[in-house]
Amino acid sequence: MHATAEETVQARLILSAHRSVRLRVTLTYLPDDPLAVRMAFPAEFSLDDPADGGPESADIVWVFARRLLAAGLEVPSGIGDVHVRPALGRRTMVELRAPEGTALVQFDTADLRRFLWRSRLLVPEGEEHLHLDADRALAQLLG
Repeated sequence: MHATAEETVQARLILSAHRSVRLRVTLTYLPDDPLAVRMAFPAEFSLDDPADGGPESADIVWVFARRLLAAGLEVPSGIGDVHVRPALGRRTMVELRAPEGTALVQFDTADLRRFLWRSRLLVPEGEEHLHLDADRALAQLLG
């Protein structure tokens, strides 16, 4: 059994300039997938139509580069679907873009730093290549 870094933190989903809602987000790092972090959001925040047949109770999971999360704590970072940037008051903004819409989520930077620190205890930065299983990754791509 492999160790993982998992932490559930409180965040705010920004709805408008004057409205936001609190939500819990589960951050996960798996040494078997050493380049990535996962952010899981409660299913009730999905923009998907429940009539599409998907499981209503499944969390929404975004997977993106650990390096992107770390860089975004210091400077605006990201291209494509995920952007991370520092904000005022020791906060970090994560912007997630999908065809259904864009979500802007605000985190306490300390929570993200603690999570990244725990992930680095499992796989230090720069040693990710030692944990990659190229055969398994190829099988997943072709699977």
